[in-house]
Amino acid sequence: MSQRSLSPRLSIRRETFAPLAAATALCFGVLANTVSAEPNFPITAKQKATAQQVSEAGVPLSELSPNAPDSHTVKRGDTLWGISGLFLKSPWRWPELWGMNLQQIRNPHLIFPGQVLYLDKSNGRARLRLGQPISGDAKLSPRVREGSLNDAIATVPIHLLEPFFNEAVIFESSDELLTAPRVVATQEGRVMLGRGETAYVRGALDGRRDWRLFRQPKPLRDPSTREVLGYEAAYVGTMTLTREGAEGTGADGKSLVIPSTFTVTSIRQEAGTGDRLAPVPPRDFDNIAPHAPKDPVGGQIVSIYGESLTAGQNQIVALNRGSRDGLDRGTVLALWRDGATVRDTTTDTKELIKLPDERHGLLFVFRVFDRMSYALILNVQEPVKAGDRFTQP
Repeated sequence: MSQRSLSPRLSIRRETFAPLAAATALCFGVLANTVSAEPNFPITAKQKATAQQVSEAGVPLSELSPNAPDSHTVKRGDTLWGISGLFLKSPWRWPELWGMNLQQIRNPHLIFPGQVLYLDKSNGRARLRLGQPISGDAKLSPRVREGSLNDAIATVPIHLLEPFFNEAVIFESSDELLTAPRVVATQEGRVMLGRGETAYVRGALDGRRDWRLFRQPKPLRDPSTREVLGYEAAYVGTMTLTREGAEGTGADGKSLVIPSTFTVTSIRQEAGTGDRLAPVPPRDFDNIAPHAPKDPVGGQIVSIYGESLTAGQNQIVALNRGSRDGLDRGTVLALWRDGATVRDTTTDTKELIKLPDERHGLLFVFRVFDRMSYALILNVQEPVKAGDRFTQP
């Protein structure tokens, strides 16, 4: 399928954070209002009006990165987050920089390799334009750009997140897995199963064919209150239903259950009897828009995903804040390092003092539950550990 987008002059602006959500949905949302006959997510008149209001002035020149280039040619592997970081000190403020001509660009968040972005600095403000700067009084004319939707660059490094949309799941209670369908036997009585092998499952399947496999849910506790916020189960792999279960009859004529037959399709660790099934969620993570939280927020890291004690860039952490605290997908948060407690050796008493906390990284929230969230560490200066705190950027 080809995507037709127009590349004219651009402009964008936000005075307060209130209109940012609507502009975000318009500019970088999940393929909103494409040029196809049936847009996935229609843009309302109110959203358009808000976006037009937001897209007038650009950002103050003081908000530009000291090394912001005059132009950038989009290349494969670029992300909109990365490009915003080239031009801005704070990449999550991209709606103020990216310009959108709403009459001519129907999918403004679709940017393709080979297109040229240039920085327009005028009247003390900066705007990112799409096209080539032209000297004198000449104007940029819109041009049709043909390209596959698959060629458009992503907003963030989706390839780093994709596996965790299946794997990283928080259950509200330990009972959720206890009542889920379960592996009751394996092919030829094997203790453990690998990819391509057969497992037999009992439980309600509700017509679903594709399932994830988990084991051993562990409680996740708030670092401060020790309250259990949810349960994280170890991800085992995926399985596909090959034959529905039924009722059968034993040699003595009594009714017996015939379990459903499954094939192991992918494996992270060997599967076995007692492992529990959970449905594979729909794919819903394309073009997540990075943005600052709407209101001030603060919290702590609950755990590092996996077996590590500390985490670095591009690793996943669980947070003790969720949708009820105002977080949503794409929220950008600041990581803080606690200031060390040291002795003031310049005094006779050598009293203890605490150095100021220092901000040393950024988190990108990509999956949100009621009381918790998962976030990708976008960048960090020092190892991250459970108990470290975060705030709005």
